[in-house]
Amino acid sequence: MSSRLRVLRKQNRLSLDALAAQVGVTKSYLSKVERGISDPSISTALKLAHALQVDVGRLFSDEVEPELVTVVRADGRTPIAGGTGPGAPHYEGIATGLSGKQMVPFVMYPPLDPADSPFKSHAGEEFLFVHAGSAELEFPERTVALGTGDSVYFNSALPHRCRSTGESPAMILVVIHDDPAGPADRVPSLP
Repeated sequence: MSSRLRVLRKQNRLSLDALAAQVGVTKSYLSKVERGISDPSISTALKLAHALQVDVGRLFSDEVEPELVTVVRADGRTPIAGGTGPGAPHYEGIATGLSGKQMVPFVMYPPLDPADSPFKSHAGEEFLFVHAGSAELEFPERTVALGTGDSVYFNSALPHRCRSTGESPAMILVVIHDDPAGPADRVPSLP
């Protein structure tokens, strides 16, 4: 129960203090439960399940929850946006069925011609890793050339856009840490 409780608490974006207050226990006691030093009473377990909005059985189950571990095979990505025709940008979602996540991962194939790609900005932070090909990440006052294996991490509030620079579209893993104040399972404005 200990590691599961910690994961569920973090998925619900609750601090030890906040969850302890909701359940009516001390932060110290809750910390001991999370570390496996103490076992909660049935009453406390029921209160924890209610506060975390889960069935009490999930707190005690030995099975790995599907929503705690999600595997997406290469052919199982979800098309989430894209143009038609060769060289048009398109995006494939990763772990789109997982709710409550704090990161939004997807694979991007940026356009060869950025003429129709306006600068985008959104809350959060962004990480790009070029899996194949080459690309340019453009900011209003700076352009960064990226080759296979290169990566970049930046504040997504900076206006940005990306284009492929090779003969075919680059394949780029993008991970966005969405604004913690908003829902994390929505897809923000794509670069």
